[in-house]
Amino acid sequence: MNLTKSSNPVFKERVFAKGYTASADVMTVKGTMNKTGLMLLLVIAGALFTWNKFFGASTIDNPQAGIAAIVPWLAIGGIGGFVTVLVTVFRPQSSGISAPIYAVLEGLFLGGISALFESMYEGLVMRAVALTLAVFFAMLFLYRSGIINVNRKFIMGVFAATAGIALVYFVSFIAGMFGANLGFMYGNSNFSIGFSLVVVAIAALNLILDFAFIERAAGAGAPKYMEWYGAFGLMVTLVWLYLEILRLLAKIASRD
Repeated sequence: MNLTKSSNPVFKERVFAKGYTASADVMTVKGTMNKTGLMLLLVIAGALFTWNKFFGASTIDNPQAGIAAIVPWLAIGGIGGFVTVLVTVFRPQSSGISAPIYAVLEGLFLGGISALFESMYEGLVMRAVALTLAVFFAMLFLYRSGIINVNRKFIMGVFAATAGIALVYFVSFIAGMFGANLGFMYGNSNFSIGFSLVVVAIAALNLILDFAFIERAAGAGAPKYMEWYGAFGLMVTLVWLYLEILRLLAKIASRD
C-alpha cells in the first residue's frame, strides 16, 4: 500500500520516502511512543507553569491580574511554538533538540489557554484532558486491531476533510479582520456544537494517519532521530485535538 498523503503537514511524503540505508541504530515504533510520552510530560510541565502563574495572580477582586500574568508566556509559547514547528518540519535532523523545545513552548501556551477556560467553567480542563487521552487510546486500538483500514480512500477522505476545516478557519480569520462574526464557529447553537463535533472527529482520524506513517517509517528503517520527529508530529495532532475538545466542552457548558 502506498501511503502518499497525510493530513498532518508534519508527515509529508518527502520525509518518509527517502531510501534509508540499513543501520543498527534505526527508528522503532516503541522508541517513538517512548519519546511521545516524554514530550507529553514536557507539555504538562510547561502547562503547569502558566497555569500556576494565572491562578497565583488572579483574585476575586482582581481576576484580570491572572490574564496579565500569563500574556507574555502565551506570546512566548504561541510564537515560539510556531517557529519551532517550522524549524522541525524543514530540518527533521534537528528534531532531537527542537521537538522537546516545542513541547515545552506548547505547554506554556496550552497552560495559559486552559487556565482561562477553567476560570470560566470549573472542571472543564480535566474533562478535556481525559477525553483527549481516551480518544488517543481508542484510535490506537482501532488502528492496531485493523478495525479501521488505512487505505488510499481513507487517507484521501481525511486529507480532504482536514483541508476543508483549515479553509473554514482561514476564512473565519479573514472575516474577523473585517468585523464579520461567523457564529456557527464560536456560538453555542446546535449547529455550532455539531460543527465542533465534526472537527473533533476529523482530528481524531488524523491520529490514525499519524500511527500509520510512524509505522511505515519504522518499517523502512528510518534513522533514529526520526523517532523524535514522529513523536513531534503525533504531538501536533494531539494538541489540535485537545484544543478542539476544550472548545466543544466550553460551548456545551455555556448553555447551562
